[in-house]
Amino acid sequence: MEAGISVVIPAKNEVESVGQVVARILDSLAGSEIPSEVIVVDDGSDDDTGRVAAEAGASVLTNESSRGYGASLKLGIRAANHEVIAIADADGTYPVERIPELYGMLDGYAMVVGARTGDSVAIPAARKPAKWIVRKLASFIAGVSIPDVNSGLRVFRSKVALRYFRMLPSGFSFTTTITVACLCDSLPVRFVPINYRPRSGRSKLNAMHFFNFLALVARLSVLFRPLRVFIPAATALLALGVFKAVLDVTEAVDLYGWNFVVEGYEVISTSSAVLLILGGFLFMTGMLADALAVHRPGTDL
Repeated sequence: MEAGISVVIPAKNEVESVGQVVARILDSLAGSEIPSEVIVVDDGSDDDTGRVAAEAGASVLTNESSRGYGASLKLGIRAANHEVIAIADADGTYPVERIPELYGMLDGYAMVVGARTGDSVAIPAARKPAKWIVRKLASFIAGVSIPDVNSGLRVFRSKVALRYFRMLPSGFSFTTTITVACLCDSLPVRFVPINYRPRSGRSKLNAMHFFNFLALVARLSVLFRPLRVFIPAATALLALGVFKAVLDVTEAVDLYGWNFVVEGYEVISTSSAVLLILGGFLFMTGMLADALAVHRPGTDL
């Protein structure tokens, strides 16, 4: 692939803002002398999103029907001519003028993420608790603090994306997946504070996306760091099983004295046995999953 940067923008019904976003990106790249292109993927829009993007100077790819945010990004990445990929949203929320700056920071890193932790961040208050939960879970799985797990403004090498293409989802969790995957594989990721503007138009996120993000983080933990989930769960079950077994023995001593050992009474309850068996099962499953994760094929960067 050629040196330079390809900016991929998924867009669905963003006629009000996509032209301005493309123009801002082209203006910032024109002043940087970086070989570049802007690719807008029109994801089944029923307005003039594609036409406006083309008139602003972008190359436009079109999905005849909506395939999703992640699927649109993957289509644009496959079509890119440059070895570095930048992604941005078409709704005007991200400071796309900083793409050349993020590109310049990529040396020595697999990915540079614009983290929405700047001085002016317009994230709706109703979304902050859900974002905090997802971010904390992702940080726990990755073993490092993640300031912004699903920022839509980032720059990465195309081979990083291709490394994980088979597991990158078609929906909004594309960015969460590639962030956690890189960090779990110990690839160097840099987070740079950026501002975040109020969006124009209506957001496409809804409450179900929160539960999808939680399910995604659980799936990624099994793929990359299974012991971080299985060992705590197994330990909790084993501890409960031992505690319940001690209570069973204590109750038997109160009723029969220590003669129950000689008489061979069954004093361990079914619940105690089930907890201990499940704890042992989860422990062994975690060890097996960890062995598979360790030997998962990788790609040298």
